Amino acid sequence: MKNLKLAARDARPRTVVQVGGVSVGRDLVVIAGPCSVESEAQAIETAEAVAAAGADMLRGGAFKPRTSPYAFQGMGLAGLKILEKAKKATGLPIVTEVIDPRDVSWVAEFADVLQIGTRNMQNYALLKEVGRAGRPVLLKRGMYSTLEEWLNCAEYILSEGNPDVILCERGIRTFETYTRNTLDLSAVPAIRELTHLPIIVDPTHSTGRLSLIGPMSLASVAAGVDGLIIEVHRNPAEALCDADQALTPEMFSAIMKQLRPMRAFMDTLPS
Repeated sequence: MKNLKLAARDARPRTVVQVGGVSVGRDLVVIAGPCSVESEAQAIETAEAVAAAGADMLRGGAFKPRTSPYAFQGMGLAGLKILEKAKKATGLPIVTEVIDPRDVSWVAEFADVLQIGTRNMQNYALLKEVGRAGRPVLLKRGMYSTLEEWLNCAEYILSEGNPDVILCERGIRTFETYTRNTLDLSAVPAIRELTHLPIIVDPTHSTGRLSLIGPMSLASVAAGVDGLIIEVHRNPAEALCDADQALTPEMFSAIMKQLRPMRAFMDTLPS
């Protein structure tokens, strides 16, 4: 990957992205919360539940790029203000998606981490803008992208002066239809070979099946991932986005009780 000048592993130490008191790349970091912010009560109740279960950061979409123009697109500024209240209530840093270069500067006033979704991985104007925003960036892999294409997109952000890039494997499109996407867990050790940047896994969007989120979360930890981002909703039946794949707080709590013991066990194994 000769085009990589800043993202390449080379002899660089592994990057640790500091988000408040959370160290992505050093600790096992869990980001959890609803797909989208739907109301103040929904967001804060879910935030309190994931915080109680041990989550490190809160995810929640104020802007939602959807396949259909008629689907719920998010609450925009009102959603960001609700996330701000949830942060005050729980102390959890906020991870939220930005989809338009024109919105980056003011979304960064609310967000601790700016998320670039799979559909925008190769939106180069957006990548350059978040590279100048002074906030850590969570860059999801495009659903059709190779590792080289993904890392070159990280290079766009790094080249604008932002060293704090977190990569997120969220599944790729294959001919398999049982799962929503195909989780490419081989990407975790491969990325650790190729780059110094931390990598997390999204077991929710990659599988789209509640029964698979727990096993693939544990498998991700076994593969050496730096963190996970998981959808949780206080009442998935009422969710306006991705209702079928959102965990209840109780399900999330049960998974959390397994993750850090798994990480502790993996740390005892010879490298």
